[in-house]
Order: sequence, then structure tokens, then C-alpha cells
Amino acid sequence: MNQNSFLGLIEQSIRNHWDLPAMSDLQGKTFYYKDFAREIDKLHEFFKTAGVQRGDKIAICGKNSTHWAITFFATLSYGAVAVSILHEFERESVQYIVDHSDSKMFFVDESIWKTIDETKIPNTETVFSLDDFSLLKVTSKELKLFVANSFSYFDKKYEKGFFVNDIAFRTDKPEELAVINYTSGTTSSPKGVMLPYRSLWSNTKFANDNLGFIYPGDNIICMLPMAHAYGLAFEVLNAISLGCHIHFLGKTPSPKVLLEAFARTKPKLVLAVPLIIEKIVVKNVFPKLRQGAAKTLVKVPLLNIAVYRKVRKSLIDVFGGNLVEVVIGGAALNADVEKFLRRIKFPYTVGYGMTECGPLISYSFWKEFKERSCGKVVDRMEVRIDSEDPQQIVGEIQTRGMNVMLGYYKNEEATKATFTEDGWLKTGDLGILDKENVIYIRGRNKNMILGPSGQNIYPEEIEDKLNNSPYILESLATEENGKIVALIVPDTEVMNAEKITPEQYQALFEKEIKEINTKLPNYSKIASFRLRTEEFEKTPKRSIRRFKYQQ
Repeated sequence: MNQNSFLGLIEQSIRNHWDLPAMSDLQGKTFYYKDFAREIDKLHEFFKTAGVQRGDKIAICGKNSTHWAITFFATLSYGAVAVSILHEFERESVQYIVDHSDSKMFFVDESIWKTIDETKIPNTETVFSLDDFSLLKVTSKELKLFVANSFSYFDKKYEKGFFVNDIAFRTDKPEELAVINYTSGTTSSPKGVMLPYRSLWSNTKFANDNLGFIYPGDNIICMLPMAHAYGLAFEVLNAISLGCHIHFLGKTPSPKVLLEAFARTKPKLVLAVPLIIEKIVVKNVFPKLRQGAAKTLVKVPLLNIAVYRKVRKSLIDVFGGNLVEVVIGGAALNADVEKFLRRIKFPYTVGYGMTECGPLISYSFWKEFKERSCGKVVDRMEVRIDSEDPQQIVGEIQTRGMNVMLGYYKNEEATKATFTEDGWLKTGDLGILDKENVIYIRGRNKNMILGPSGQNIYPEEIEDKLNNSPYILESLATEENGKIVALIVPDTEVMNAEKITPEQYQALFEKEIKEINTKLPNYSKIASFRLRTEEFEKTPKRSIRRFKYQQ
């Protein structure tokens, strides 16, 4: 086996964990590693009959499921390129991506297929249902016939069984294209990030080497979209490479759905976006600490250690009681929530990455993690800050190394604009790097506001303070005529619970803003605010599409 072969890692794991469960749909079927291997083998027969060639594109669009994962691994091990599409994309984006990526074959949830205009994807010859692998569209007579007779064909093929030595994946090459992952884009139409095999291998290898508490048979909940690099790399690729049992939620990870899944599967590792953690802490824990005996006890130094220990235990129980670490990625964690998690010694860490790096750039195990950072630059990657003093002066974070993409599919202009002359990837994020190679992010380059005397104002830092208010569901800090204006979506649930009427909102928020301004430097104080009745429009990664709200 080639030391750096991604498919080699996966094949080895399937062989080693043949009789262990590999993946299950929530309240659905479980596939063991041996079943997983056989399903991949079946799809290879479909590909062969349909005339799929090495390098052909196969698009996948659906909610997380065992069939999604089987299709993905079958595509790569056959030699085709997987085009992963977020199922939350609107119809126009899905059609654009299938067409733009030159996908010959398309695996899609039937609920999504019903909305698709077939004339917009004229070059796609075959469409399979992700619900049951049935054919939804076919141009090849041979394939149509083969699928119709496939039951008896496979009965015959596997008459004597399907064994470890029946699997033989091809050997991938480091620079070979594996996946095209279309980014959600807060500013423009989706761009196809071309990830080579070296990126998949390097991300998976890093997780293998650094998550030493994960063992074969451990349960992993897959709640992030698999069409997103973060969810794919750590909930799926890493889990399969280690012989874990993946549980696909297949529905929106609301706190209720998650808590039930945690209680049932008792995961050691949970991967989450800040929104999920903040909801659990702000809604379930903070209120209890603000009332009654807890409020008094927290103020007594020796007693508060006992209170915090109790809170920590109850929070770990929320995650199923078996938790070793929560990795938070995708956006910055709210400062107050982070301070609280540190105080109770909760095992969390914040990582940093982007689709263009498949995704990893930095991570530290929770015990080594530094507050407000997003971890240490990972193996096989380098980071530099574009400023005179990278440890003190904020500059753009730039990176290079094995995880980095080949470029954007059919978009040389965007590729050129994303790399520096000397070959470093421009992340568009601003931050500093300490002497131990730990990254601290200050904000997005394109979001930065220039203050009245040339000061750099990071709207994310203002929003952090706004979002700590129990009355604010979400917020945006924007600049209008040289002043900072806060756009606020009130949390109506809290308002109703506290019997605050809409007529009282204005006075309440004036008071909240006054309080928040005491914590902000003069040049970034909030001059005024506007209340909104609707939530902000978001990308599938749950980032607000800022450009829609900036003057």
C-alpha cells in the first residue's frame, strides 16, 4: 500500500473492521463494513455499464445518509470525481453546479429531484435516487436493462458470498482530483473547489494521529452536512478510516433531535458549529446559573468550584456522558460562552479551516487549547500573516501545504486572485500568529470597517457582545455614514416568556445598547440600531449573507 494513499487508508480500514457496524441511518438500516464494501462493488457495476470513465464527474445532492456515503466512496474508488452539493442550496444553485461541473451522473434525494428542471442539466445522462438507488432518468438502454435485472445479476455474483479479498481499490495519486466541493459563498455564485487526494489523505491522517481517544466501534454522530468539507472530513472520512460507527441524523440538528441522539449513541467526539453549542449553553445552562441558590453560590469562591463541577458534569451528560472533546469550527465562538466553558473546564476546542484546505488549517487538543484562539497550525501546513509584525499587528492569514486545493474548477481568474505571486493561499481572514504557531482570528478582510481615524473595526467583535444579550437572537454591525449601526433580530421567545410587549422593545434595546457600549472602545461604539422582524438570510453553513445588508 502506498504510504500516502487515501483510498489505501480506507481499504485497509474496511478489511480490518469487516464485522463491525460502519453506518446507520437514524431509525433506519445499519450497514456493517462488509455490507459497505459490497454496496460499493455494486455501484461500480452500475458505473461500468453506464460507461463512466476515470475522471468523469458524479454529482451527489441529498441530506446526510448511508446512501450518500456509499455513493461518495464508490465514486472515488472507481476513479470518478465526486461533486458534493449542499442539499440546502436553492434549486437554481443545484442546477448550476450539476451543469457547471460537467456531471454525467447525478445521485439525488427524490424530494430535491422533483424541483429540478431537467432542461437546465442537459449533459447529465443518468440520475439515481439516493432514497433507494432506483433510476430516475436514464439515456443508456444497456444501463436500463442492467438495473432491471440487477437483483438476479448480484444474486449470482455474490452466490458464494463477498469476502475481504474481493475488495481491491485502485491506487490514487496525490495530485489527482478527488472532489469538487462548491462553496456556499456569502458574496457570489458558488465556486467549485478542486480537492486532490493528497488533501483528503493529509486531513484524514492528521485526525488519525491526533484524535487518539477514538477507537474502532466508537459511535460518531454525523450532523454537519456531508457536502461541507468540515463534516465530510471528520465525521465521515476520519470515522471510516478508524473503524467507527457513523450515525446519520438525516434531519435538521435541532437541540431536541441532538439530545436524543447523544443520549442513545454516547459519542466521545462531537463536531459542531458555534450556533449549536451556544444554543445548548445559553438556553439550558445560563438561565439556571442566573437564578436562586446557584446565583449566590457562584459568588462564593470555594463553593463555586463545586457548582461549576456540577454544571460541567450536567453539560457532559447532555452530550451522552461519554464525551472526551467537542470540536467547534465554521465560525468564531461567542466570547461569553467561551469564558464560561473554560471556567467549568469543559472539554472544548476551536479549530480553523476552509473548504479550500479540505478543510484543516489549525487545531489543538482541548487541554493544549488557548482561549480565543483557533488552535495551532496542523501538520503539513504552514501559515504566515501579511503584516510587519505577525505576533502583534493584524494581517491577512495566508497558508500553503498538503491540504490546499488545486484551484477553482473552470475559473482561472478566481484561482489566480486567491493565490499570492509566491504561491500562498489568501484566506480572506484577518488575524495574528503567536510564537507557538497558534492562530488568533480577528475577523474577515472584506467585513472590516475603517474607523473615523483609520482604526480597524471588526464587526464580529461588536456582534459578539450584542449576541450575549438574552433578548437578541442575532445581529449585524454595519457602517453607515461613518457610524456603526446595529441591525437586531429580537428573540421573541424570551420576550414572550418575560411578557415584554413590542411597544417596550425600543426602550429595552436602548438600555441594552447603552450597556454594550460601555464594553466597546470609543471608535467602535454603536451609534444607533434598527430592529428587524425576520432573521437574516444565511448560507447553508449558517453564516449571514452580509453583503445583502450593507449600505
